Amino acid sequence: MASSIRLRIATLTALIFAVILVAAAYLFVVQLQNSLYASVSASAERDAEAIADQTPAGEEWDDDDRFFQVADNGVIVAASEEVEGRQPITDDRVTLDGDEYLVFRESDEAETVIVGHVLGDANDAIGTVVSLLFVAVPVLIVIVFGLMLVVVGRALKPVERMRREVDSVTATNLDQRIVDPGSHDEIGRLATTMNRMLGRLAESQATQRRFISDASHELKSPLASLRQFAEVSRDYPGRISEAELAEAVLDESGRLERIVSNLLVLAHADEQSLSLASTAVDLDDLLLAEASRLRGSTELAIDSSGVGAVRVTGDNGLLAQVVRNLVDNAARHATSRMRISLVESSGGASFTVEDDGPGIPEADRERVFERFVRLDDARGRDAGGTGLGLAIVRELVVAHGGSVTIGVSPLGGAAMAVHLP
Repeated sequence: MASSIRLRIATLTALIFAVILVAAAYLFVVQLQNSLYASVSASAERDAEAIADQTPAGEEWDDDDRFFQVADNGVIVAASEEVEGRQPITDDRVTLDGDEYLVFRESDEAETVIVGHVLGDANDAIGTVVSLLFVAVPVLIVIVFGLMLVVVGRALKPVERMRREVDSVTATNLDQRIVDPGSHDEIGRLATTMNRMLGRLAESQATQRRFISDASHELKSPLASLRQFAEVSRDYPGRISEAELAEAVLDESGRLERIVSNLLVLAHADEQSLSLASTAVDLDDLLLAEASRLRGSTELAIDSSGVGAVRVTGDNGLLAQVVRNLVDNAARHATSRMRISLVESSGGASFTVEDDGPGIPEADRERVFERFVRLDDARGRDAGGTGLGLAIVRELVVAHGGSVTIGVSPLGGAAMAVHLP
């Protein structure tokens, strides 16, 4: 590729140079011809003036490089040997005995002096220059073409080196980086950009591997539990009742279903293929429904008096999942109380879910949005958490053009705040 670019640049430069050089050579030859012919014309003019002052006899002009005629009312009264017996010459150029002459005329009343000077020397000089240019122009074009091949090749050499280095990068050595040439030109910026790209690829690969490892671990736990119950039921009949076995299967299969469902949501988010419906969503209805559910399934005191009537445009199902994940997360960590509020803010809606639990340290408030992250792994797993809830919340809120942040609640625990446009 670099060689092809080098060849194209060298060829284009040579063509442009050739056009300019040919045009310059043509103008030079034209200018030289005009200058030489002007000199011959000036010499002929001086001879015409001398003849007009005193017309010489024809035999006095024994110079083969010039001729003259003196005409009186169209009748030749004197002429040099070369043009004796000819009618007055009316052309600006004339060929006599194979020689080309430049003709000059000077008229004075009825008398006209006609002088011709041979153009042989001028034409020879012009021919010599043209011959030299016919040789020099192609040689110069070839030299420029060769120089451009060398110069462009040297300029593209770092690019070719970078190409080889990038070509050697595989999934096993994404930590490899391009050698920075140290220049501040386009090639230097290209090396910097490619290194940043390799860094992003390495980070993405590490995230993928961590995600796969964590997902495998999460899936392995309920599957191992199901296998354990099945083996005990098979090897020790009567040790586990049918009701206990059914309950274990339902619990672990439900956990598997939640993990798989969450993984699918995150996979769609990663591929930017989340299908968002655009409908009117009553956020207050979603929040109040979750508050009612918690009152019936937990002993927590749920304060939803701060929920106002607010409607946004978005996907009702996905926003319901956002609310459910935030409420379930707060319920898992709350000690005795939770508070849910919703207000209309400038340019959108803001709702907050607070609890009186241990809260989240400031250093971990971004980390909890990463996948499979639990600040208390044992408690989160026992409570049915997968470590994906908050990651899904952020992906879905961002997909709606909103933002989610974590702060400190007056209740003493964490305050999850979501802003939606």
